[in-house]
Amino acid sequence: MASTSSPQSGSAPENRASDAILAVRDLYRHFGGIKAANGVTLEVGRREIAGLIGPNGSGKSTLFSLVAGTVKPDSGQISFDGHEIAGMNAHRIARLGLARTFQIPAMFDNMTVTENLLAAAAQGHWHGAKERAAETLALLKLEPVAENRASDLSGGQQKLLEFGRVVMRQASLILLDEVTAGVHPNIRKIILEAIARLRERGISFLIIEHDMEMVRNVCDRIIVMDAGRVVTSGAFEDIVRNSEVMQTYLGRPQ
Repeated sequence: MASTSSPQSGSAPENRASDAILAVRDLYRHFGGIKAANGVTLEVGRREIAGLIGPNGSGKSTLFSLVAGTVKPDSGQISFDGHEIAGMNAHRIARLGLARTFQIPAMFDNMTVTENLLAAAAQGHWHGAKERAAETLALLKLEPVAENRASDLSGGQQKLLEFGRVVMRQASLILLDEVTAGVHPNIRKIILEAIARLRERGISFLIIEHDMEMVRNVCDRIIVMDAGRVVTSGAFEDIVRNSEVMQTYLGRPQ
């Protein structure tokens, strides 16, 4: 991928400990005997793009749900932009400026693309919504299908619309759950370029992703989870040389 489209050109925070937009401390959530979050501790810095990787069942999506408020933690702390949000209702967290996508896009199928974008701004973010919708259509190259019903879009275009609805929320932290999974390379490029531009506006990202090429080209730092806990974090080059990561994530012997 050309360097011009990589978010690496933005400015990542140098000191996450003192400038974290998201800080998770000792977070636990069990479902019966399953330890989906088993003492998770991590941080995301302001304007950082952090990748979250790990095998299926490692707790990544559960962590997203805990942070976004759709699942309540058993214990632990979640600080977002100076607010303690552990256990807070999802709509209150969203209004503080945190948004997420899902692996399966959630849209209003019988509404147009533009109407879907405007609907995302209906609660608390309506000022300038029409102008932001036009900007979002341009950002995600959705202008040619702006008046199409969401149900008529391709799978990749639905992923773009899901991302666009999150952008319309004017979030300061966006959680992306496999946003490029199964999409055409052209749509993948649109998404990556949009992430880069949004980071330039000051938006932070935490991204669940299995595509190691995307992780390498996009993320400032990689966080590795396994069995409901953070195994390690660091630059991509350091992560791929880590023997524990090779064993737990890539299935290679130490």
